[in-house]
Amino acid sequence: MTTRRRLLAAGAVAVAGAGVPAAATAAEGGPAGGAAAVSGPGHEPLGIAMEGFPSPFPVRFLRLVIEGEHVNMAYVDLAPRGEPSGRTVLLLHGKNFDGGAWEPTARALVAAGHRVVVPDQIGFGRSSKPALKNYSFELLSSNTVTLLDRLGVERADVVGHSMGGMLAVRFALRHPARARKLVLANPVGLEDYRDLVPALPTERLFADELANTDLAAIRAFYRAYVVRWRPAYERNVGIRYRVTLGAEYPRWAMASALTYQMAYHQPVVADLPRLRLPVLLVIGQHDRTAIGKPYAAPEDRAKLGNYPVLGKRAAAAIRGARLVEFDDAGHLPHLERGARFEREVLAFLRQD
Repeated sequence: MTTRRRLLAAGAVAVAGAGVPAAATAAEGGPAGGAAAVSGPGHEPLGIAMEGFPSPFPVRFLRLVIEGEHVNMAYVDLAPRGEPSGRTVLLLHGKNFDGGAWEPTARALVAAGHRVVVPDQIGFGRSSKPALKNYSFELLSSNTVTLLDRLGVERADVVGHSMGGMLAVRFALRHPARARKLVLANPVGLEDYRDLVPALPTERLFADELANTDLAAIRAFYRAYVVRWRPAYERNVGIRYRVTLGAEYPRWAMASALTYQMAYHQPVVADLPRLRLPVLLVIGQHDRTAIGKPYAAPEDRAKLGNYPVLGKRAAAAIRGARLVEFDDAGHLPHLERGARFEREVLAFLRQD
């Protein structure tokens, strides 16, 4: 039995172990979670592929074989309304989100005449959660190309948020003929987290994920992403919490730990000068997100995730990049200031 499968089998023991810290979902910064689940009315267990959770759009699946495992990649393919632009926009979600978090942006793009494709990457959202040996941005990029091939899309405008921004950069570099323009919305990876965050074994990250089941802590984690909380953001809180109540939560926790390792060990900041396509950077100025921030030394945490500085550095590193700063947004500019975000993106896509 492999180490990862032994860890999955021992998940219940890890949860019960004494002194297991609950670091912020082995994720993209934020407050720590607690070890005990908080029950409440209306909180039913949710399957790790979001089975039964309503989707605003029809969901389809692409069957893939990865490391000998048959897995399903969920995606949404939306036809344009009105006069078609002839262009396809690919929306790539962040680590602590799924494709459904793009709903307002997707609707605006469709209304403007664009075809919109929104995948849930393997390990996230409605897609399978295999315990792969090698989660990588190259693998996710290849899966995305396979999806575009299946849909007959030769070239797309790529919009990536958070970890999806890291994937978007790797996609554009690995498959330059497939990306026309690139929009990066508060992407993580604009700094090399290994400089200040210690490397951790997957076993530790897995245990911390299993322990992160407190509803109030999960809400506080997402609350730290935004300037002003709105009821609509409860969607993400509810999904994340309800998954912890299900029987397959250890498998979800392992996928989350492995994809944390992917984001931590595969930085993209050094790749930014290699981009050779039009790039729009949309940066919420209140964002302080960083991979593994809770694991950094206290004196180093304040140095991580300084997006006002990181955005300017990224714009300077990418030839011809356009930087748009949102003074009234944090990590979610596409949700916090949706109308402005949509205007900026649509104007950028229209430019020749």
